[in-house]
Amino acid sequence: MTDTPFDPQQAMANARHEFGEHGGVNMSIEASTTFTVMTPELMPEIFAGQLGPNEGGCYLYGRHFNPTVFVLGRMVAAMEGAEAGYGTASGLSAIAAVIMQRCGGGGKVVSSNTLYGGTWALLDEYLPKNCGVETTFVDIQNLTEVETAMQNGAKVLYTESLSNPTLRTADIKALASIAHKNDAILVVDNTFTPMIFSPIQQGADVVIHSATKFISGASDVIAGVICCSKSFIEELMDLHLGSLMLLGPTMDPIVAFRLSLRLPHLAARMKEHSCRAMYLAKKLQELGEDVVYPGLKNHEDHALFNSHRNEEYGYGGLFTVDMKTPERASKLMDLLQNEHRFGFIAVSLGYFDTLLSCSGASTSSEMSKDAQDSAGISPGLVRFSIGLTGSIEERWNQLKQAIEQC
Repeated sequence: MTDTPFDPQQAMANARHEFGEHGGVNMSIEASTTFTVMTPELMPEIFAGQLGPNEGGCYLYGRHFNPTVFVLGRMVAAMEGAEAGYGTASGLSAIAAVIMQRCGGGGKVVSSNTLYGGTWALLDEYLPKNCGVETTFVDIQNLTEVETAMQNGAKVLYTESLSNPTLRTADIKALASIAHKNDAILVVDNTFTPMIFSPIQQGADVVIHSATKFISGASDVIAGVICCSKSFIEELMDLHLGSLMLLGPTMDPIVAFRLSLRLPHLAARMKEHSCRAMYLAKKLQELGEDVVYPGLKNHEDHALFNSHRNEEYGYGGLFTVDMKTPERASKLMDLLQNEHRFGFIAVSLGYFDTLLSCSGASTSSEMSKDAQDSAGISPGLVRFSIGLTGSIEERWNQLKQAIEQC
C-alpha cells in the first residue's frame, strides 16, 4: 500500500491494453467452447493445473476459462485493485460460488441482516436446506454484535458495501479486522457503489458485483464478477473442487465483450448518477420528505461514507423515500410512471432511465415481515435508482408534482 489514493478509473485504464486478434482497438470475442493444444503432451499438463491462462496462455474448455471472459475479469479486478477477477452468469451465482467454495459441507456465515432479497433467500433458506451452510444475521453497524457472532467459527463475514434498500454504509476496515482476527474472509457485494468504494483497498478479501446493474448500465445482460486473490480464483476454477468450474455459472463471452466496452464509461456514468441523485435528494429534503441518501449531511453514516469513498465519484445513484404505507407508495410510483413519465416501475438498478420499486413488496419480499422490520425496511419504502435521461430540472418538476398529489 502507498500513500497515493487509489484511483479505480486510472487503475482500470492502466489494465486495458488488450488488442483484438487482428490488431483491433477492442478485444476479440472468443466464441469457442473448446481449445486446441499444439501437441498432445500439453493436454495432461493443463488438466493437472500446470498450464493455464497465466501459465503458457493455455485454455482448456469454455466452462473453465474463456479468453474474453478472462480479460473482462482482469479489467474489473483492476478497477477494484484486486489481483484477479472472473466473470459469472449472474451476481447471485458469483455470491453462491464464493460462499460454497469457502463454506460448503457445513461451514458457517455471519451476514448483514439487510440484504438484497435473493441473497437473503440463498443464505437463509437454500444453503441451510441443501448444503448445510448456516448463516447468522447481524446488524452490520453493530461491531460488537458482529464480533460476538464471528466467534461461532464462521468462515465468511458477508456484507453489502451499501445496504439494499436501506442505504446503510458498512465499515469495511473494521469488518475486515474482525474477519481476519477470526480466521475468516470478508466478502463484500459492491454492486451499488462501483468506483465510489474500493473494498479491497479497505481490507476486504473478495468483492462481488452484479454486473447487470451499473457496470452494464443498460439492463440488457445478466452477469456477475468476482474480484479477489489469484489463488482464490484458481481455487474457484479447480477441475476437481472448484465451485465455478463444477457448478458451471459461466459468463457468455459475448456478454463479457459487451461489458468490456462499457467499463471505460463507468466513471462518467457514476459521477452523473451521483450528481442527479444528490440534486433530487436535497430538493426532497427541502420539501420535508422522508428521504434517505448518503450524500445528505443528516444521513446516519454520512461521515463513515466519506471516510471510505473515492471522492470524485459522489454518493451513488440511489435514494429512498418512505411513503409510510404500501398504498401511498403505489400511488406515487403509478403517478411517476404513468402520468409524469419520470421513470419505470421495475426492479433492478443502474439503468440509464430511472427505476422505481417498493422494496418490501419486491426485491426484499423474500424476507419475512419480522426480518424486514429488523432490517428497517418500511412497507412504504420506495427505492429510486436515478437515471441519466432528461433535464434534471424537468425531472424535479415531475417528482415534485407527483409527491404533492400523494
